[in-house]
Amino acid sequence: MIAIIEQFIINIALNFVNVETWNSFMRDPRNVAIMIGALVSLSGAWLGVFLLLRKLSLTADAISHTVLLGIVVAFFILLALGSEASLSSPLLLVGATGAGVLTVVLTEFVQRSHLVKSDAALGLVFPLLFAIAVILISRFAEDVHLDTDAVLVGEIGVAWANTNSYCLDNCADLIITPDNPRAEVGRNCTNCSRGGISPRDPEAIFEESCSNCGTYTAAEAWRERLIDAPPTLAFMPQALTIMALITLLNIAFVLVFYKELKLTSFDEQLAQSLGFRPVMMTYLLLTLVSLTAVGAFDAVGAILVVAFFVIPAATAYLLTDSLAGMLVISPLFGITGSAVGYRFASGNIFGVGTFNISISASMVIMTFALFLLVWVGSPRYGIVANLIRHFRNRQRFADQLLMGHLYNHASTPEEIAECALDTLHEHLNWTQTKVNTSLARTRLRGWVKVKDGLAILTATGADRVERFRRDHLARPFQNDTMGYIAIGD
Repeated sequence: MIAIIEQFIINIALNFVNVETWNSFMRDPRNVAIMIGALVSLSGAWLGVFLLLRKLSLTADAISHTVLLGIVVAFFILLALGSEASLSSPLLLVGATGAGVLTVVLTEFVQRSHLVKSDAALGLVFPLLFAIAVILISRFAEDVHLDTDAVLVGEIGVAWANTNSYCLDNCADLIITPDNPRAEVGRNCTNCSRGGISPRDPEAIFEESCSNCGTYTAAEAWRERLIDAPPTLAFMPQALTIMALITLLNIAFVLVFYKELKLTSFDEQLAQSLGFRPVMMTYLLLTLVSLTAVGAFDAVGAILVVAFFVIPAATAYLLTDSLAGMLVISPLFGITGSAVGYRFASGNIFGVGTFNISISASMVIMTFALFLLVWVGSPRYGIVANLIRHFRNRQRFADQLLMGHLYNHASTPEEIAECALDTLHEHLNWTQTKVNTSLARTRLRGWVKVKDGLAILTATGADRVERFRRDHLARPFQNDTMGYIAIGD
């Protein structure tokens, strides 16, 4: 199946570029790593948006661990059947996906007992399944090396080496027979060794033999220089094909079930009352998360893959309140982080040579760096914006409080005592500096004026206080002894 798809992709691509350009591009480790990173980012970001909205981000982390159990079990099944085990095997993909679904089922089963909370249930299930996988490897597959490159961070930099080749021209097998001009024919004495005689003995018996006769593939024939022109081959990295298929599947799932995903993510009860099945959508979503995790297993590892689900979605969440906007923005951050991360790992981003660090880990670091920039500088939800908003709210509250105090005591016998510039800070329980600052702001806006040592509301200021009361205090608080509570008192 993979071979048919890859041949189809190559045939389409060769309508636009020649085979030399295609092979040069696909045999470049940088190009393949960046493309795989971009596909993992796109695929993970689209699913991650809904994981984030459903508060299932940690479930993706659990699944990224437990897919190892599915891979191990499927690996043993393939060995028992005498088949070759590789991450591109459909059975491995099915096994890993099944392990992810098993994680969700067991977590819900434990959670429904109401003896532990959902996060604790998840924390109980996935370490158990992950531990079982490690024990199976160490007990029954001692020759399998379970290291950080295989499980923790993957190795996206060598994904280009796992390449399938397809012959386009000069592909015929070469069959050499003794009568072929290329045949290397010689004579062997059949009874010399047995009879202890010399090949020159008249009784020696000879037969002709061909040392290079047989069937050769086009590549083998060219390697032995048995043909005049090499076969024309096109190369396709296997990991790139798998991630491209998974990405297309995820995109199709989101587009087809966009309405259902949106409704079940924001209002599960309403969705259920309208006839939708929120539980089924959750299982479908987490099944694709499992499939994506195993598809990216050998590229970015079982641990770091969770970053490609969570970080781009969390970054987009700080920039927009629109679900469609999140689906557009989150892949952009993921793809940018992957491209910059590769350059960071190679050292080219600073021009100081090679850092010799994990490429997938660098991609995660750069994606997180983009998140930090947005976290700090987002115009609506960033730290700086929140600090500015908080500071302005405090200023507005102080100004409203000052103006309410002046409004309550305007044209009353206590106005001179309550609104005098020298004693105003005592009645408001403020510092003199805070009073002066608030007075400066309100006077600049034309809400307050100073006359004969008194702070007095202008007509504009009085109108603003009245509108504030009408809009925000339309139903004022009241108790039996103090009457209406007015702003400023």
